[in-house]
Amino acid sequence: MIAVACVALGLSACLRSTVPLAEAPTAYPQPLELPSPTSTTGPTPSPTSSRTPTLHPLTIESMRQRSYPGSEIILDERLDPGPNFERFRASYFSEGLRIYALLTVPFGEPPAGGWPAIVFNHGYIPPDEYRTTERYVAYVNSLAGHGYIVFRPDYRGHDRSDGEARGAYGAPDYVIDVLNAAASLRRFPQADPARVGMWGHSMGGYITLRSMVIDPGVRAGVIWAGVVGSYVDLATRWRPTPTPGGTPVPTRGWRFGLAQEFGSPEANPAFWDSISANAYLQDLSGPIQLHHGTADTSVPLAFSETLFEQIRQVGGEVELFVYPGADHNLSQPFAVAMQRSIEFFDRYLKGS
Repeated sequence: MIAVACVALGLSACLRSTVPLAEAPTAYPQPLELPSPTSTTGPTPSPTSSRTPTLHPLTIESMRQRSYPGSEIILDERLDPGPNFERFRASYFSEGLRIYALLTVPFGEPPAGGWPAIVFNHGYIPPDEYRTTERYVAYVNSLAGHGYIVFRPDYRGHDRSDGEARGAYGAPDYVIDVLNAAASLRRFPQADPARVGMWGHSMGGYITLRSMVIDPGVRAGVIWAGVVGSYVDLATRWRPTPTPGGTPVPTRGWRFGLAQEFGSPEANPAFWDSISANAYLQDLSGPIQLHHGTADTSVPLAFSETLFEQIRQVGGEVELFVYPGADHNLSQPFAVAMQRSIEFFDRYLKGS
């Protein structure tokens, strides 16, 4: 497999001039029909397969033993269209909860088999502030404008979505919602079920990485400024600040709860590995492209650099682009990073 790195010794190559994003293709509108009346009840949840009772819900093995049937995607509201794609507030079901999402669909007749599709995993936004139609607008529009269905789930407890927003790192809920989103997207008539990828930013990068060691159907993943460290790294090298002795002593939150129940990473490394996607990288469902800025004060650049090396060590296909001076949102190099992301998806989802 191929591994490509743009790190300190190759920054000039990383930041070479790139051509502008391609102009949007001519639109041939064929509007999708909204259902009437809109469904308001979910399907009967499919029973999950038997699980070993002793497995913690965060373990990768436990998550692999679950069922992620998804549901039909409901088009709840037509929004203002983009230049060459339709936009909808949509919804689907995850563990019996109705989860809302933003859905874009290219204009025109789908190619044979359907449009390639991307599940878009957003980063942390306070759930009571999050709105389906806000944030990440330029990100979604850039992908949608290049011939992709984009499905951005809100996660449970966000905006109108059912359920409680318990956070990403101490509960499997958001990953479950995303895996059900991917399953729902594969059932969507205009999507090609064999060409589904994922894009994730920050917390969404954590969700993307976990999804790709659980769901073998995710063809490729792009992660910007991802929380992609192992759980040991998340506990000892990322909020709260490590103590001089190494491991911080948390007093609340998911770190405290896991350490209280299972012991510290030093005392019980097997458990902390069992909940880390990084320990299962040999099972990645497809290639990954990583992007990270050196001035990111929210997520350490070292997380992406370490993941890059870990994937290389197991023979996986991975690319890393490092942007000097760029912040957590990659605001300054946005156009370059998005161009590279689109080219990556074109290579692995469109085959071009």
